[in-house]
Amino acid sequence: MSDRSYYLPTEHGDRVFSVEAPRIKFGRGALAELGQDARALGMARVAVYTDPRVAEQEPLARAIASLQQAGVDAVVYPEVEVEPTDRSIRAGTRFASEGGFDGFVSLGGGSVMDTCKASNLYSSFPADLLEYVNAPIGRAALVPGPLKPHIACPTSFGTASECTGIAVFDLLELQAKTGIVSPRLRPNLGILDPLSLQTLPREVRAANGFDVFSHACESWTARPFTRRDAPEAPSERPLGQGANPYSDLACLEAIRLVGAHLVRGVQDPSMDDLEALMFAGMLAGIGFGNAGCHLPHGMSYAVSGLVRDFHPAGWPSGHALVPHGISVIVNSPAVFRFTGPACDERHLRAADALGLDVRGTSPSDGGEVLAEGLIRLMQTTGIPNGLNALGYGPADLDALTDRAFAQKRLLENTPRPVTREDLQGLFRASLYCW
Repeated sequence: MSDRSYYLPTEHGDRVFSVEAPRIKFGRGALAELGQDARALGMARVAVYTDPRVAEQEPLARAIASLQQAGVDAVVYPEVEVEPTDRSIRAGTRFASEGGFDGFVSLGGGSVMDTCKASNLYSSFPADLLEYVNAPIGRAALVPGPLKPHIACPTSFGTASECTGIAVFDLLELQAKTGIVSPRLRPNLGILDPLSLQTLPREVRAANGFDVFSHACESWTARPFTRRDAPEAPSERPLGQGANPYSDLACLEAIRLVGAHLVRGVQDPSMDDLEALMFAGMLAGIGFGNAGCHLPHGMSYAVSGLVRDFHPAGWPSGHALVPHGISVIVNSPAVFRFTGPACDERHLRAADALGLDVRGTSPSDGGEVLAEGLIRLMQTTGIPNGLNALGYGPADLDALTDRAFAQKRLLENTPRPVTREDLQGLFRASLYCW
């Protein structure tokens, strides 16, 4: 077992961790097998969810051809919003409810996969939107039964939504990002075809890469599962159970692959770079799908939800948005300085895996070394310089803090306790990264 000292038993802590392993196929050309995979899952009439941009690209044509060759009736829903909202979830649910489908295919980034997951859920078990949403924003009701089969086919490599039982979206009225977490949301199959990444713009590749790093590093540095109170029943053990030996293996390798391939993958990628980054995204998805993320993701939900006028290059959306990978990584240097003392050796090992020079450094410097190296990587790949570059200023700190402090699931997974004052200080420190 890796890093036994991090998993020492505590008086009321859990002694058991669970392994949720997604079913994945990976490789160049894998999308051509979609039709046969759909038939194997019993699909005869499927809803194919995508967004307007991907709808015009080759991966959708390849997916539809594969489905048709296998005799599967496919109806395309190309209206998924990038960075989905409750409005787009409701629209997707109406389409799912009215189409008489016996299965779902999602083809696109995390927005598409998450919208498809939620549409499958609400069309299968209709309820008020907040019924299944995470507490305290929603009622966190358990999904009552199995959903219809879903095959997720990512055309990006950041979110790893094909690996997880998580769907995230913005609640427009509350200006807050939230989500639904259930093992039943996990797709029955993820098809990862690196050929689908060839049309990603440079800016999207950068944001995706930092999303992969964030998933992996947050899960690697998360509170260990042994420091989370043991559940009264096994069914109450959360998906985000905290760092554990299984997630460790995937996360550290994902960080290594990002360090080795991200800069070249942003500036002048080869297919080998894209393949490595997609594989890293899958590993990070396995990691955070079992361990869970913490503060950078909790803070990112506020950053995305309160956006006013940021329009990033590389994204086709007609409305203001902060791409998820950017909303996460601008907070990360401040967070890793804050969490470093809680597990300093883990932060230093993450820095080493990322390819930073850690010779002559002490474990007590782990958080600082990781933060400084991460900032240099952000500068090299063109990430905006902190929250200020996204349109936020000191006057926004209270609102950002209020919305992030509601993300209890993520804050409780942090390796050290977080007060509201701590959180506001982290947002202040993230106004400028350098």
